[in-house]
Amino acid sequence: MPSTFAPLIRLSPGPIIAASAILFLALASHSRSQTARQIAEQLPEITITAEAEPEPQVIIPYLPPVEGTKIYAGKKASSLNIQALPQVQANNYSQAFAMTPGLITAEESTPLVSLGFRGIGSPDRAQYFMMLQDGIPIAADPQGYPESYWTPPLESTQRIDFVRGGASLLYGPQPAGAMNYVSSMPRTDRLFGMQTKHIFGSNDLYSTFTSIEGSAGKWSWYGWFNHRSGTGFRKANSDFNVDGGRLKLIYQQATDTRWIFSLDAGSDRHGEPGGLTAAAYNADRNQTVRPTDRFRLTRVVASAELQHKFSSKTELSVKTWAGAYDRWSNRQAGSFGTVTGPTTAIQQQQFYNWGIEPRIRHDYELWGGNHTLAAGMQFYMCHSPRKDSTGAYPTDNIGTVNTLASRDVIYGSVFLENKFTFGRLTITPGFRMEMINQDLTVRNIGVTTTQRDSSKFDKQPLFGLGLSYDLGNQTAVYANISQSYRATTFGQSLIPAAGGTASDVAPSQGWSYELGLRGNPKPWFSYDTSFFLVDLDDKLGTAGLNIQSVGRSINYGWEGAAQFDVIGGLDALNGTHRGERLGALNLYGNISLLEARLSGGVNNGGTPQYAPPYIIRTGAIYKRKSGLKIAFLGTLMARHNGSDNADSRFDIPAYTTWDLTAEVPVGKNFSVMAGLNNVFDKHYYSLVTSSGIIPAYGRNFYVGGSLKF
Repeated sequence: MPSTFAPLIRLSPGPIIAASAILFLALASHSRSQTARQIAEQLPEITITAEAEPEPQVIIPYLPPVEGTKIYAGKKASSLNIQALPQVQANNYSQAFAMTPGLITAEESTPLVSLGFRGIGSPDRAQYFMMLQDGIPIAADPQGYPESYWTPPLESTQRIDFVRGGASLLYGPQPAGAMNYVSSMPRTDRLFGMQTKHIFGSNDLYSTFTSIEGSAGKWSWYGWFNHRSGTGFRKANSDFNVDGGRLKLIYQQATDTRWIFSLDAGSDRHGEPGGLTAAAYNADRNQTVRPTDRFRLTRVVASAELQHKFSSKTELSVKTWAGAYDRWSNRQAGSFGTVTGPTTAIQQQQFYNWGIEPRIRHDYELWGGNHTLAAGMQFYMCHSPRKDSTGAYPTDNIGTVNTLASRDVIYGSVFLENKFTFGRLTITPGFRMEMINQDLTVRNIGVTTTQRDSSKFDKQPLFGLGLSYDLGNQTAVYANISQSYRATTFGQSLIPAAGGTASDVAPSQGWSYELGLRGNPKPWFSYDTSFFLVDLDDKLGTAGLNIQSVGRSINYGWEGAAQFDVIGGLDALNGTHRGERLGALNLYGNISLLEARLSGGVNNGGTPQYAPPYIIRTGAIYKRKSGLKIAFLGTLMARHNGSDNADSRFDIPAYTTWDLTAEVPVGKNFSVMAGLNNVFDKHYYSLVTSSGIIPAYGRNFYVGGSLKF
């Protein structure tokens, strides 16, 4: 098939000019290199602290080579400082990830999250990512059911660490990488502090976030409550009601020992107005096809962590957690964009899980260099009953039971990485052994009750190698080659169609390759550019009644990102200090160019789902020391398809959207927040599922205030 990547470059010299400019600026800054020292010393380190975080600069940040018990050297790893933006409302990920290339943020009327990356798989529920909070998996079952129905409110998040290639060595499977939400820590300089935020907006939006924090003696605490509700923009059944809260307690046992205890609880209740056909979308994109489909989720998770430093060279962390999830839905019988009958499918899934993960890091000297060893293990188990029923009417919440299933996962892994440092060069080999045992019992209840029992054990070794070379002046070349895989999920083992089989289903296995250059050579300029290739074999899909490989997905391309503070640059050029008075005006831009093909399998020669040939994000962020922040953020998305077999019903046309947001301090303790999303009221959609086209929000606004003391 003709390449979609090549014509883009041929028709527009922009990517070539951008790449050349980034390379030229990198070499120019390198010509004034500082004294040679390690990249770990040059880039700002992120350290464990219970003090208030300073206001972050609007830059494209990079994680340090080593943080705590984790090694990031030689990986494409960045820290997304969302606090540098005006307060992001309602977990709007298109804004939160504005300066991150390659991510698909699929907007929809429900409060659920959808994220895709580099054409690796469907963004639906971020199922190809490892989603974590403080290093603990967010998904109800990261192996058997890796769908994230909840993410922390961004107001409670200090930063989001995004690791691409090599993430499987740190956290386990999923080929799209890992998103780790690092939660905020309490201040330790006061007995009590409080913040409350209230937002009102289009479609009866009401969002509130209230937090308290403080410390006394060896104890400190941080707690928050979040509520979001609204009617949504669809004509009916797009309402949502989300509640959540967290209490975090920190006990500083000694200067070298700390305990962190957390308890999370929350619920989500929303309507699912249904997907549309293309004809229905063009006639009225706000219409509701499914007026009775509903979704409910409740969750409770408790965790404890021990952080202990044996010495300045040796550190230990031990995390343990336990959780309970209850997921319920009722959906009327139908197909793509249509409802075919009065009956409704009622599904209840419960998940009870427990896990523990110790990690240790040790720094040592050998062969004239300073090296770091990081190792650990994770044990995890989950019990998940599922009940499927059929209701006679669309409004039924209970029905006739037709399937009972019991699903159990026992998971274990051991992992080891070592960062060897020789002058400016670091070499980081890594290894992880994954072991997953899945047991499944399915009882089909009818005139004749049948039962199917199956058990599956997979062991998967993962290898990786990261390289980094310090060019000086806070600039480095990095490279990474790493394995990843996607475990067989229960959705691929539990075949609902009569006569279906899953005998040939095996975990998808992949390799990712990355070669890049990144730097922050000036306080007012930073960049990251890299070439990548993702080779994912045995990509799973449905062919008829059977679950099988739909081909080997080979995705390659280029990503580039840069940020430039205009006022800071002019100050440096002219020897002035206007930035101290005027603030910072940061212009940013990033682009992802992607070529992706399926090789072999039933879809040989096709294009994988959600693999747009380009994604461009650009905009401007103005900020002053007073706390004033104004952002104008844009996304330009290429035409692509939401299926692996080029089904025309799943075509997603190209679109461009812009958001305008602001946070304005009024006095010492009060701020006003306002925003206009989809400023030019573009009609578009970024997600197509088996239920049909899911329209994205048109123009909408919000306004509110935040009080802190």
